[in-house]
Amino acid sequence: MSRTIVWFSCGAASACAAKIMLLENPDSQLVYCDTGSEHADNTRFLKDIEKWLETKVTVIKSLKYKDTWQVFSERRYLSGPKGALCTTELKKIPRFVFQYPDDVQVFGYVAGEERRAERFKQQNFDVMMRVPLIETGMTKGDCLATIRQAGIELPAMYKLGYVNNNCIGCVKGGMGYWNKIRVDFPDVFDRMGRQERELNASILRSKGERIFLDELDPDRGNYGNEPEPSCSMLCEAVAEQD
Repeated sequence: MSRTIVWFSCGAASACAAKIMLLENPDSQLVYCDTGSEHADNTRFLKDIEKWLETKVTVIKSLKYKDTWQVFSERRYLSGPKGALCTTELKKIPRFVFQYPDDVQVFGYVAGEERRAERFKQQNFDVMMRVPLIETGMTKGDCLATIRQAGIELPAMYKLGYVNNNCIGCVKGGMGYWNKIRVDFPDVFDRMGRQERELNASILRSKGERIFLDELDPDRGNYGNEPEPSCSMLCEAVAEQD
C-alpha cells in the first residue's frame, strides 16, 4: 500500500491538515523539512503538535547545506522571478529523496489558495496530491483558531505578526516585510544586507531599479498589504513594488 505523507511546516495550517488526515488514515506520516533557518520556537511547536496528534514527526534535512546562509554563500544566488534556490536545496531536494512515486502527498493549502494549489499540481503532475483544508473549506483563520482551542501556543513568528512561519529573513519578501525584519530581527536584516553586497545582488525592486537593503528607507512598504512570500514546495516571490 502507498504511504500518506503530510508535509508539516511547523505552521498552523499543516498541523490541521495532519489532524484531518490522521482521522482518515491513522497510518499517515508527518514529515518536516528542517531548513536550519527558522525560529528556534519551532522545536517547541513541533513537540506540542506531536503530543496533540499523538504521533511522531519525521525530520528530514539537506545533506549538503546546513541553512539558507550556506546556500546563498556557496550558490552565489539569492532569488529571482521563479523563486529562490534555498527552497529547492532545503525543501524540494530533501522531499524528492524521501518520497516514493506512489506516495499520497498532503499539503496545507487553505481555502482561498485554490489557485496556488492548482499551480503546484500543474508543476508536479506526477504527485498524488491531497489538500484536505481546501476539501473541507478550512481557512487560515480556522486553522489558527483550532490550534488555540487545542491549548497549543502559536509559533513565535505568528505572535510577532508574520502571516506564515517561514525562515527568518525570507529572500522572497517585499519592502514592508524587510522593514519588519529590520525591527524584529535587526541582526538578520544587517546580515542579509551584507550578503547582498557580497554577491552584488538585491532582493528588492522598485520601478525596474534594484534596491539594496542598506538603501531601504525604513518607511517604505506596508507588510500588511504585501502578498506573503511562499516558502512551501511551491516557491513564489513577491512582485516588484512601486
